[in-house]
Amino acid sequence: MADEVDEQAGHGWRVDERCINCDVARQLAPGLIGEAGGRSVVLRQPRDQAETERFHAAAHACPTRSVRAPGGGIEAALDPFPMPLDDTVLLCGHNSIQTAAANSYLLRRPDSTTMMVDTPRWSDALAARYEALGPVTDVLLTHRDHAAHGRRYADRFGARLWIHEGDLDAAPDADCVLRGTDPELIAAGVTAVPLPGHTRGSVLYVADERYCFSGDSFYWSRTTEDIEVAENVTWYSIEELAASLTRTANLLRFEWLLPGHGDRRHLPADDMARRLGQLAARTHELRPRPVDFTAVRW
Repeated sequence: MADEVDEQAGHGWRVDERCINCDVARQLAPGLIGEAGGRSVVLRQPRDQAETERFHAAAHACPTRSVRAPGGGIEAALDPFPMPLDDTVLLCGHNSIQTAAANSYLLRRPDSTTMMVDTPRWSDALAARYEALGPVTDVLLTHRDHAAHGRRYADRFGARLWIHEGDLDAAPDADCVLRGTDPELIAAGVTAVPLPGHTRGSVLYVADERYCFSGDSFYWSRTTEDIEVAENVTWYSIEELAASLTRTANLLRFEWLLPGHGDRRHLPADDMARRLGQLAARTHELRPRPVDFTAVRW
């Protein structure tokens, strides 16, 4: 009760009415931020420094700046992004309303260069922060919903912008266009795997047989504790998604599932492979349904 009173009085962390229920804050502050009434809410106030840092991460990632610190503002000096997930992948944070609040990532390569997978919101200051890690050679778009800032980041970095031909109208000035459904090696250790379904031009990027950047094709669900597809926001074809998963499930090898929406997960590769095969079978049982954002429960 004390936490609730402090929050209402403006003395604690809170989530304001601009929240679009994108789940980003809940991913970064589990147990501290939850969902109620169709938006994120503060479940309790932080009890130590580690929990306070989770709130700051949620605040700096939130696309609508709805996660509010005590006193109202957030401190730039406490921005944790880009946030390392391990020694190779970093979470960009600063999710953009123009990319449906999707997560984006930086992928470090052995030659000290970096690739960006999907994009955070655009700003010169953020671009400088990301490229400080090393030259960014490529901006890899997983599909049309996440294309909004691709050209600006690619131009700033002097990087190549990638997209699949099925979603080319979302980035018609892309430098590199993926075609067909066959996997394509696009750099040492990095393979683009077309996976039509969520959109016609959806693509996975798999790096080093460890990391799968899945866009919106599939994600880790906190609800089911398994890999799932977001059937209610499959824009192109759930049948096509099922076919894509069946075609590629035995080809994919990875340990990290890194989606645009929904939770991330790190598991042994054999476990991921088994779960992906089961997902392909389950997806074949699904039937087309109207798009319904309110039904998403990550």
